[in-house]
Amino acid sequence: MTQPFDLPDFYLAYPARLNPHLEEAREHSKIWARGMGMLEGSGVWEERDLDSHDYALLCSYTHPDCDGPALSLVTDWYVWVFFFDDHFLEVYKKPQDREGGKAYLERLADFMPMDLAAGFPEPTNPVEAGLADLWARTVPSMSVGWRERFAESTENLLNESDWELSNINAHRVANPVEYIEMRRKVGGAPWSAGLVEYAAGAEIPAPIAGSRPLRVLKDSFSDAVHLRNDLFSYQREIEEEGELSNGVLVLETFLGCTTQEAADAVNDLITSRIQQFENTALTELGPLFVEQGLDPKQCSDTLAYVKGLQDWQSGGHEWHMRSSRYMNGSGSESGDGSGSDSVSGSGSGTSFSMTPVGLGTAAADIAKTIGVGHAARTRSHSHVPFQKVGPSVLPDFRMPFQLSLSPHLDHSREHTVEWAHRMGILQAQPGVPGSDVWDEKRIRRIDLPLCSAGIHPDATAEQLDLTSDWLAWGTYGDDYFPVVYGNTRDLAGAKACNERLSLFMPVESTGTPVPANALERGLADLWTRTAGPMETDGRRMFRQSVEDMTASWLWELANQAQNRIPDPVDYMEMRRHTFGSAMTMSLCRIGHGRQVPPEVYRSGPMRSLENAAQDYACLLNDVFSYQKEIEYEGEVHNGVLVVQNFFNCDYPTALAVVDDLMNSRMSQFQHVAANELPMLYDDFGLDSEVRKVLDGYVKELENWLSGILNWHHGCKRYKESELLEDRAGVTRWLPPVPTGRGTSAARIHLPGWKPSSTVPQMAQ
Repeated sequence: MTQPFDLPDFYLAYPARLNPHLEEAREHSKIWARGMGMLEGSGVWEERDLDSHDYALLCSYTHPDCDGPALSLVTDWYVWVFFFDDHFLEVYKKPQDREGGKAYLERLADFMPMDLAAGFPEPTNPVEAGLADLWARTVPSMSVGWRERFAESTENLLNESDWELSNINAHRVANPVEYIEMRRKVGGAPWSAGLVEYAAGAEIPAPIAGSRPLRVLKDSFSDAVHLRNDLFSYQREIEEEGELSNGVLVLETFLGCTTQEAADAVNDLITSRIQQFENTALTELGPLFVEQGLDPKQCSDTLAYVKGLQDWQSGGHEWHMRSSRYMNGSGSESGDGSGSDSVSGSGSGTSFSMTPVGLGTAAADIAKTIGVGHAARTRSHSHVPFQKVGPSVLPDFRMPFQLSLSPHLDHSREHTVEWAHRMGILQAQPGVPGSDVWDEKRIRRIDLPLCSAGIHPDATAEQLDLTSDWLAWGTYGDDYFPVVYGNTRDLAGAKACNERLSLFMPVESTGTPVPANALERGLADLWTRTAGPMETDGRRMFRQSVEDMTASWLWELANQAQNRIPDPVDYMEMRRHTFGSAMTMSLCRIGHGRQVPPEVYRSGPMRSLENAAQDYACLLNDVFSYQKEIEYEGEVHNGVLVVQNFFNCDYPTALAVVDDLMNSRMSQFQHVAANELPMLYDDFGLDSEVRKVLDGYVKELENWLSGILNWHHGCKRYKESELLEDRAGVTRWLPPVPTGRGTSAARIHLPGWKPSSTVPQMAQ
């Protein structure tokens, strides 16, 4: 069969290695699969299927250093998960039996008890029998924390198959952001990461298990694994099985390009995600170890886990090049699909090769495999700040929701100015150079109550004032950090400032330190007014949303210090925090109290709804602020710039891509509200009152979207004339520029700088 595209050249930073216990695992896994009923008579596999897929080879490549028994157990897990995938396809996906599939998936959770003494139900099929056996053999050597994490990733892997089935029923291809998020669950690489902990004998230390660096390592690993699989499985999934969940198809549909172009773009994204993995491991783990006070063993275990993920990445690629399950007969490194090797490694004949060929040599051409990612890495670190880009171009934004404004707008405008004066926001902070980022004229021009009046049109005057004050505080902090800490590269000072902010958001007590500056004073006041009426769980969740926002300011400063344009996936996910989306959405949910079960808000459809709305608003802001951020602030955090860097394209092309992504996220928001939420209500058995609350929440998010768009059009923050006026009216003082040998790069000319004999000035 003719392949739909040529496999691209892959970025392979780590050589694949083979576990010496391969044959032991092959023999064991076949006996085990037959004992579980997965072969003859299953209606899914015969012995030849298992032999040709060769999951023992996969595990031997992805876990090259574990002993024989551990390799056999891990191999059994992979036999099980691939059998599950094929079994679900035959029994539920092809007949499009959503109800039967849902009941089947829900029952599987019963086979993963935290305490083995609880026992298992009686298995009724090979999937249940296999899961019970594997769970009983694996968890005794692992902590409760690992069991909880692995059970969650296994349930995600199983349950989100329902999402794939729903899309097939609706003939719907996901948008790129939705696909990446959902693929992590249904694709199973986070699940594989859990087995890396087992095989490496190195559990993630509990104090850092939920940290950003560990989350990014797992997510970037997972995305690269999944997208690589999409390239190899495109022909089987799309042309033979009628699947719609494939990254190549997603980009082909979204970009309106050829299959080959989409495949190349997917490969570029794989490279970007691996380089994100590398950047996180090299720049974020060390500070995390110090911050959490990890002992040497905990540090060693974490690094062994990172090495295990690297081994999996390179080993997984090698297996895809060998397995008959996938399309691997074309591209720069290829096999014949049955485990044999081509002579040249080019897939096109028997030409002579200067590099080793044969089993296990895919990464031998180091210059080539590492060099594939050179251009992308160089581009992301070589952005020249303060380039003149001209006025931001505004597309015809799609906004299907009607705007309503609060009648208390004018009152709130005056209140917020008075509140900001009282908190000290509109003046320089004592002893902090450059901290006079706002004055009364500036806060009036930004006009944040206009945004509040749109997102909360039905609020009382007091409620609108509170929302306006939160927006003022968050926007002030977002402006304050890059000026006070970013210009000086004072990441330690920024971190110390951020850590103190949590002290002013007590969950169970009422005591706080004496505020030392306007940020702390404003937060203390807002927390008292907001959290006072809330219950403990609500306070804890709301505090987390504020902490996520303030922590994202540190992420921006770290990228700025590296002069690094973010990876597109990491950017989208962190942008939700830098924009304060979760915080302002939490303000919408405060009045819901205990009416809505917390698990409803944690469900896939609800997270999908909120993320789609957040991404639309964040990208909207990026489109408006492009000139402000790129030309006037020297920023690297802008969605249009991120797209320009990733596709190596010009501004109009990147703007068109961002506009299309905004529209696709808006369409997804509407799709989830119309199609997925009603099913969610039924799945949870919600009564009419709770359904009414959630329908009202959808309306609040619609107001949130239309209000944010209206504010961008109505405030004086983004037009070129306003930017010039702002820059002329405010002077920022920066520390002396270093002089002497090796400091030439520090004397970059910035627009608006006025040289001084001692301290340079920058007018913004």
